[in-house]
Amino acid sequence: MTDIDRAAFGEQLAALFRENGITLPSDGQAEAFYRLTDHLLAENERYNLTAITDLPSILLRHYADSVCCAKYIPQGASLLDVGCGAGFPTLPLAIMRPDLRITAMDATKKRVDFVAGSASLLGLSNVRAVCGRAEELAAGEMRASFDCVTARAVAELRVLAELCVPFVREGGIFLSMKAKSASEELAAAQAGIGTLGARLSAREDFALTGNGETLERSALLFKKVRPTPPTYPRPFARIKKKPL
Repeated sequence: MTDIDRAAFGEQLAALFRENGITLPSDGQAEAFYRLTDHLLAENERYNLTAITDLPSILLRHYADSVCCAKYIPQGASLLDVGCGAGFPTLPLAIMRPDLRITAMDATKKRVDFVAGSASLLGLSNVRAVCGRAEELAAGEMRASFDCVTARAVAELRVLAELCVPFVREGGIFLSMKAKSASEELAAAQAGIGTLGARLSAREDFALTGNGETLERSALLFKKVRPTPPTYPRPFARIKKKPL
């Protein structure tokens, strides 16, 4: 990464965001993305955080694919990223939306440590990282406490909804970003999502392009209309074996 010129990096990032109708980063935000990329690649050699390591793919699949969901998140919202992995969408959203208060959650300590360390390195005071399993933490003080809950590449929608919806406050949203399987997953999950106290409020299908690739995406927004019954989420083995 050190052989890539900062200005060239910023131009490439801005061109990709512009191509996809994403709000362009300021100079300071572009610098933050540059430093995040450098840190991610260095730490990935030690901890195997991501399989995406070439710059064009990082820009498209980690950064643009994370930030494209920013327009669905209300101003000043508290956001929970379930299964944050190496920090996507947490870190790009924190860079581009400093108004958000983001909690990154993952069950793997090395990933949580990376996200926390990256936030500290980049001066992102709007990020905190929590290590734990969603189905366990949803029974505690984090339950029904977030304006928006999202997850990226974690599980199919029936499973994902049971892990995420309990964290959403009434009136808040569960935002699921899906690929081509969105229609099939949505049809299978509608009844269970209703059981969890939410309903589909909007869907937008679009494509992200760059690096000679096209990524088909569906943004599914579910509004929390009533409290989730206290029996949910169930233990993960039961969720996986018999999804709602």
